[in-house]
Amino acid sequence: MNETPGSAVDTAVIVVGAGPVGLALTLDLARRGLAVRLLERAENGFEGSRAKGIQPRTLEVLDDFGLADAALAAGGAYPPMGLHVGPFTKTWRMHATAPDSAGTPYPDVLLLPQYATTELLRTAVERLGVTIDCGARAVEITQGDESCAVRLEDGRLLTARYVVGADGGSSTVRRAAGIAFEGTTDEADRMLLVDATVDGLSHDHWHIWPRTRGRAIAACPLPGGGNRFQIMIRTRPGDALGGPGGGELTEADLTALLRRRADRSLTLRDTTWTSAFRPNVRLAERYRNGRLLLCGDAAHVHTPAGAQGLNTGVQDAHNLGWKLQQVLAGADDSLLDSYEDERRPVAAQVLGRSTELYEGLRGTRPGKLTRGQDEHQLGISYFGGPLAPVDGPRTAALRRGDRAPDAPLPHPAGEATRLFDLYRGPHFTALAFGARAAAAVDRLAWPSGGVPLRRHTVLTHTKPRTPGEAALLTTYGITEDTVLLVRPDGYIGDIDDLPMTA
Repeated sequence: MNETPGSAVDTAVIVVGAGPVGLALTLDLARRGLAVRLLERAENGFEGSRAKGIQPRTLEVLDDFGLADAALAAGGAYPPMGLHVGPFTKTWRMHATAPDSAGTPYPDVLLLPQYATTELLRTAVERLGVTIDCGARAVEITQGDESCAVRLEDGRLLTARYVVGADGGSSTVRRAAGIAFEGTTDEADRMLLVDATVDGLSHDHWHIWPRTRGRAIAACPLPGGGNRFQIMIRTRPGDALGGPGGGELTEADLTALLRRRADRSLTLRDTTWTSAFRPNVRLAERYRNGRLLLCGDAAHVHTPAGAQGLNTGVQDAHNLGWKLQQVLAGADDSLLDSYEDERRPVAAQVLGRSTELYEGLRGTRPGKLTRGQDEHQLGISYFGGPLAPVDGPRTAALRRGDRAPDAPLPHPAGEATRLFDLYRGPHFTALAFGARAAAAVDRLAWPSGGVPLRRHTVLTHTKPRTPGEAALLTTYGITEDTVLLVRPDGYIGDIDDLPMTA
């Protein structure tokens, strides 16, 4: 590429990859009023169910986008597992429920096929006036001191202040940034995924038929009716699954395979999507090189166990969006380093857990298949990171960097009835508890750097007078006059107990 990126640019941010992660980041940037361009190399949208589990914390992100109700309407509850061994079926629940608490409005994992999540986010992005540039394949990316340039396969040259790669495990942006992608690929373990109707199979269980030597079959019912399932077929190298000369499997081949390995009465038809993959466990050495950043699978790839990959990626986007806005508004560029500092350790932990869960699939043992509350990602904290040092102030329940829990407002004002109603949107939120905090909050100034700051007095006292007030003060650990700053991504940014400098 002969062109050198300069100061004049076409747009503020180019996002490469229009999967759920790229769409989530684009949505967050667009609602902030930033000029953003979204590139997708595929001509058509993704049609598979692939990543079908939406964790409670990701539902909270969708709530912040105003999409939680639509997601709940499109999805459904996970059914119980049914492990079939001969004539016997063992039933159990795979997913734990978060503790019953007003601080956790979405306690359960939502069964929502990836195509539905993608459509939900795509519609929201287009509603904000962003057009997805489909069939736009980036072939070369360079960066200069002030901007980046992206050359497309059709010859077009696009420029931006920043480029974010949400373009999957084979990320073009990651390669252009020269960032290593460390990890392993298990060549001896493979899985075939199929979305299809299965006649003769009940829709009230997630069915598993264990087989020796890693050849289990599972069928998870999909919401929406029609007896649709995501079928998962574990294979080993050299398995003859069907198809002449090892070619593409037909529905007749798949039906024969189901009858051979699962149940002789089953018939598969109306296949809409198939995908074969090998388990990859990889983590990018860095999430940023100058003006090039990575998000989602471009930064970390997981085994399919535990419904973690999409969820971790969407939360990457939620962490990055407001930081890009602040830097583009003039904040120090080093703020973008905190994106990697906060999110990469989360991905490393999630990779370890999803690998452990995937190992449980090998033996299809119920105890190894059960998902706990760690997978909900509600306990993620950035405490101890660059934006939340360990020596900072804290309440009796919360530290800087902790997730800000939900709670009913004891005295609702307007349409807001809970704290998440106050947090929803692309802004910082300052909460005042106590009379002195209420008097001070309007005079306080945090360096929100181009991101709006909204102030709310929650209570003018810190001694509870009603059970609702007591529950709220306990949830947030408030024992004295306090002002809390909640970041745009829903984590505690600062805690100040009075007296404070106004």
